[in-house]
Amino acid sequence: MDKPAPYGELNAKILHHLNQIYQDQDNEKLTEDIIKIFFKNHRPIIPNPNETKWNQQDIILITYANSIVDKEKIPLQSLQKFLNTYVDDYINSVHILPYFPYSSDDGFAVIDFKNINDAFGSWEDIETIATKYKLMTDLVINHVSSRSQWFDQFKSNKNPGQHYFISVEPNTDTSEVTRPRTSPLLQEVETLNGKKLVWSTFSHDQPDLNFSNPDVLLEVIDITRTYLDHGSKIFRLDAIAFIWKELGTKCINLPQTHEIIRLIRTLIDFYSDEIYLITETNIPNRENLSYFGNRNEAHLVYNFALPPLIIFTLLNGKSEKIKQWLMAMPPAMFGTTYFNFIASHDGIGLRPVEQILSTSEVDQLASNIEKAGGKISYRSTEGSERPYEMNIALFDALKFHVDDNDDGFQEERFIAAHTIMLALEGIPAFYINSLLSTENDYQKLEHSGHNRAINRHQWSMDNLIQKLSEDNHHSRIYQELLRLIKLRKEQPAFHPNATQFTLNLGNDTLALWRQSLDRDQSIFAIHNISNKEVSIQLSDLNLIETDMWADLISGNPLSSTHEVLILKAYQSMWITNKSSII
Repeated sequence: MDKPAPYGELNAKILHHLNQIYQDQDNEKLTEDIIKIFFKNHRPIIPNPNETKWNQQDIILITYANSIVDKEKIPLQSLQKFLNTYVDDYINSVHILPYFPYSSDDGFAVIDFKNINDAFGSWEDIETIATKYKLMTDLVINHVSSRSQWFDQFKSNKNPGQHYFISVEPNTDTSEVTRPRTSPLLQEVETLNGKKLVWSTFSHDQPDLNFSNPDVLLEVIDITRTYLDHGSKIFRLDAIAFIWKELGTKCINLPQTHEIIRLIRTLIDFYSDEIYLITETNIPNRENLSYFGNRNEAHLVYNFALPPLIIFTLLNGKSEKIKQWLMAMPPAMFGTTYFNFIASHDGIGLRPVEQILSTSEVDQLASNIEKAGGKISYRSTEGSERPYEMNIALFDALKFHVDDNDDGFQEERFIAAHTIMLALEGIPAFYINSLLSTENDYQKLEHSGHNRAINRHQWSMDNLIQKLSEDNHHSRIYQELLRLIKLRKEQPAFHPNATQFTLNLGNDTLALWRQSLDRDQSIFAIHNISNKEVSIQLSDLNLIETDMWADLISGNPLSSTHEVLILKAYQSMWITNKSSII
């Protein structure tokens, strides 16, 4: 007997996904199990793939649960205090990096997916934040901690966990496998049945899960539903490109990987029209964009090329490379958009610009970062090592112009970087340590021994309050970024899916035309990316003479559509025909 809609359609779609993933399983039974797990006590809806779940009001904050510490509160409550006190009117979404018990990698070696790290707080604390802000939660599903119960069960030959991991025979050829790290792919593990070589893409404390076992897939679906029950609205699929392994291939971006994402997307779409997925795929740009699928995979993809390109552009004072990239980027289809960020808890990945910057330009960029006190992480490739990631606080990354070690424009470059990000098609995300213009944390780097720690500073609440109350770069930049965020949120032309066209006004500027979905508002976002003054002929913009134009950032109206604009070093203008200024 056919199930009533939408159950019938849901059943058919899940079965289709499973038939693409598994060739030797009882996929009809597996479909029933998935529906029971994910839709328990919840009636499916009929999804609309064209629906946009966001607008220009959406601004995301990226933070650890314990990025703010207060001697009087547990970390999640300290974070809540920070959100409510310092960003409440500006940020509507928050990505709390893994808040579960973990053994390493600052949370990404998860011991227990269904419990909160006692040192951070409780599910109640998470739910309190989720009632006020859209909560982004990590689905760290490529791997788990070597101290997890599943891995203990694997070593003891018990279920669940016995077949949750991948082991290979000695002398197995894994030379084709893409390596994001210089550590060995296989780790030797002592088990009840003797020594086994276990697949570990990222570290020996993070053994990979075996998705060829459908029981692993069911566990992941159950975990996802748990996070939904606790208020999560956005799911970040961590390191998702690596989840399916097949010897003789690169074991990255395989068809089964994409199909698993499509399956999760189907479940999300039928569950609620307020939930969306974002894929974390720090890989070359063309491959990264493939995770949109045909509007049936990620709702959002990380704009991974943006951080290194922004830094390269502002340090060199030349916009050619970033303009070429922007002009080649396809506009996101309705129902999808870009996740724009220029700093995060991770380093600044270089793989996404492999097809954009030359080898010598990448090496120059890496050298500039080292000069500013940063560290470079490497990956193994074709018998050699190449720069994989730049580890540095964004504020320090923009310290030195390539031609002038001390030009005095560090703050201006930093603000310009964020102004550009706010003007781009997509949803902008601010890393908490960039919002607070934090410098390199050498003490944390030395203590941990891991390069990424340099940009994972923990603020004490008392120190933060003091810094933001004084006249220093922290308070100046914080106030200016909040002002720019407020301006962006008021402009329909900055809708994540509003039209974007890259303008060519010279190599020392980056200029964009944005137009609202109803074509009522235009914004010409013009950014001087050099440490010299530049002049812009307004006649080059073809401004409609019957409209009144003004610069949103300065608050000044334009006297004529034919005047010459002078932009100071790193100055930005958002010129619009619809403004309260006029």
